[in-house]
Amino acid sequence: MTDILVLYYSRNGSVAQLARQVARGIGEVPGMAARLRTVPPVAPVTQVAAPPVPESGAPYVERADLDECAGLLLGSPTRFGNMAAPLKHFLDGLSAEWASGTLVGKPAGVFTSTASMHGGQESTLLSMLLPLLHHGCVIAGIPYTEPQLTSTRTGGTPYGASHVAGQADDPTPSEDEAALARALGRRIAMLAGRLR
Repeated sequence: MTDILVLYYSRNGSVAQLARQVARGIGEVPGMAARLRTVPPVAPVTQVAAPPVPESGAPYVERADLDECAGLLLGSPTRFGNMAAPLKHFLDGLSAEWASGTLVGKPAGVFTSTASMHGGQESTLLSMLLPLLHHGCVIAGIPYTEPQLTSTRTGGTPYGASHVAGQADDPTPSEDEAALARALGRRIAMLAGRLR
């Protein structure tokens, strides 16, 4: 099996649920498997550091995951139209991987969740694409051949999968959001297979 890394940060569960849908899409491609990983939270120096192993959910990412993957999907909640600090902190520490070309030529995509329809989904997705371009990834989004992209009344963009949690902070993706997340996972997995 060839692994596609699904790397995310999720504070309230919405991004984690999208990550599982992305992983389902990867699993629909023969010979491909999803490797779900997360990043630890960051905190001011006055707070206690995160445990070395998460109490539940996906394990923390290791640098070997980046080397071993054939493709990469990044997920983050939106923070003022940008990716959340824990994911950015992890990406900022990848100078050695950038210098050695660890991610060069690997297909990559992104996904996010917001509390409102106009909460900065597209700017967040674009902000996550920038470091991937610097690492030499082959960027892929969701094409309009996916019918849910034109029918969704919640999340979903050509830049990547997205979810609108709403004021109630509902982490469950709508049918359209889930379908688009699976489509993104399938697309990255298929591209990884072709590029290998």
